[in-house]
Amino acid sequence: MALHVRGALVLRACIRLCLVTAALVASPLAAQAEWKPVEKVETYAISGQSGLELYRSIGQNGPNAGIARAIAHTNFKLTWGVRNYKPTGKACVLTAAKPKLIITYTLPSPSAPLPPAVQKSWEVFIAGVSAHEKVHGASMIQMVNDIEVATDGLTVPDDPKCSKTRAEVVRRLDAISKARVQASRDFDRVELGQGGNLQKLILALVNGG
Repeated sequence: MALHVRGALVLRACIRLCLVTAALVASPLAAQAEWKPVEKVETYAISGQSGLELYRSIGQNGPNAGIARAIAHTNFKLTWGVRNYKPTGKACVLTAAKPKLIITYTLPSPSAPLPPAVQKSWEVFIAGVSAHEKVHGASMIQMVNDIEVATDGLTVPDDPKCSKTRAEVVRRLDAISKARVQASRDFDRVELGQGGNLQKLILALVNGG
């Protein structure tokens, strides 16, 4: 079945990479493994009494994702404690700070009770969409772990003022961030492509309710 949804044919989750440095107290290196992300769920209201009506409402009310609207959205805020650059002889050693990661999932939610058959289709649909967004969340957590591995204990020789070390940290963070964004886009492309999991969920919702 060809889907014609006003203003929302390009449906994709997106990540805004907000690598923000906060003035927090640095934690010991041994405590880095103890950090845990904070995961929150927010919803936006949609209306309709059939699968097609619900999907159309998603297209009208979903979170903005570039030129169109998304079914759902995963965003995050990442802050770090103070990065400790220590000159050691002529070298500079970086002690990575403890991260604080807040992941927010934005999902659609019907504003009124649904007929039993539609409710059943909706539950399958939203469970699948939630699982999709959780993959994006896991990618963000892995990104932070990768940043820790890439920066903790970083040592740059012949850098007594730590300027080269700071530049190297920026370079590594940029590379890790870009890799995660690309991986997210590739995942969405497969999920929303022909025969992809999200495409199947959309068709099942529209055709089943």
